[in-house]
Amino acid sequence: RNFGIEPAGDIRLVGAGEIPAHDLLCAGFPCQPFSKAGAQQGLDDGDRGQVFFEVLRLIDTHHPRFVLFENVANFVRHDKGNTYHRIRSELETRGYSVDYRQYSPHHFGIPQIRERIYMVGSRDGLGGFQWPDVPASPPPLSLRSMLAKNLRHFKPLSASVVRCIEAWQEIIQAVPSEAPLPSFPIWAMEFGATYPIHYDSLWTCPLPELRASRGSFGCSLTGLTRKKLLSLLPSYATYQKYSFPGWKRAFIRQNREFYTQHREALDPVLKPLKQFPPSLQKLEWNCQGEPRDLWQYVLQFRASGLRVKRATTAPSLVAMTTTQVPIIAWQRRYMTARECARLQSMDELRHLPEGGVAFKALGNAVNVDVAHAILSCVLSDAVM
Repeated sequence: RNFGIEPAGDIRLVGAGEIPAHDLLCAGFPCQPFSKAGAQQGLDDGDRGQVFFEVLRLIDTHHPRFVLFENVANFVRHDKGNTYHRIRSELETRGYSVDYRQYSPHHFGIPQIRERIYMVGSRDGLGGFQWPDVPASPPPLSLRSMLAKNLRHFKPLSASVVRCIEAWQEIIQAVPSEAPLPSFPIWAMEFGATYPIHYDSLWTCPLPELRASRGSFGCSLTGLTRKKLLSLLPSYATYQKYSFPGWKRAFIRQNREFYTQHREALDPVLKPLKQFPPSLQKLEWNCQGEPRDLWQYVLQFRASGLRVKRATTAPSLVAMTTTQVPIIAWQRRYMTARECARLQSMDELRHLPEGGVAFKALGNAVNVDVAHAILSCVLSDAVM
């Protein structure tokens, strides 16, 4: 609707010959197979992991002069770098010189933290190509400057979301003011828990040992069957294979130590949080040294818990559910689709998709200003 161009649809069902000849191919094949938030199956991730090879099919037909790819920051580290080197090799065998750089909109004065990898390929070589400069000390950013004034239509927070935020507010206020809030993720279900974590999986732990320990929030496991017992543990502790990698053991130990230090202050305020799903029983506090008032910050519910950020920048927009849309806590509302479009440098679009589809589309999108800055350097080098 914005450009009078109708998308062809699923690229796998489009013949390469149906696509007009072109000098520049831009692609952002699905990021979920490479994201740290997913299973990280990479190119082996069924349909999504195979989209890159559909891109190669188009390259083999049209031989564009330039290619520009975008993906999550973890892309170049996935499978110890093997995925990136495979893709780079596929391009180099087709005559492209390839380079990559990591950028985020906040490098260009846009208040969104969205670290992404950008790969440039050129048949002309990259000898004269220079990536856009990023200032060593970017100017101060403010998300407030991007928010709409005098909003009439917005999605307010539900009563259950407000209760969850208030439950966490009680907890962080209960921690003595002289003690800093943790820099590691707070996993409240570990408060009082003592189940063993030295096994690769609790399915191999002797039942008497499990029964002698305590589960989520310190609940008793005495006399329970293994099935019932495991239902009273955090879900991340019940995988049948390799439940406890090193980083998870570290977080569990840190949370148990934090609880031990502040048990007297925490025990009286934990009950309200227990009514919420496990994903809401986690919190990431990214505001060290700031007032402990959740209603002053930008919040976001993620699979990893409630994320708290300063009002300088928005968290990365994600193509998930509407519940993961950033929350403007001081206004007790979610960001609007138009505000999210502004964070992707797409405010000039007259038409946005309706409802939750807009947030999914914007979470999948590439920031316009970042892409423009990179392509300006590519095309400038080509002209020279």
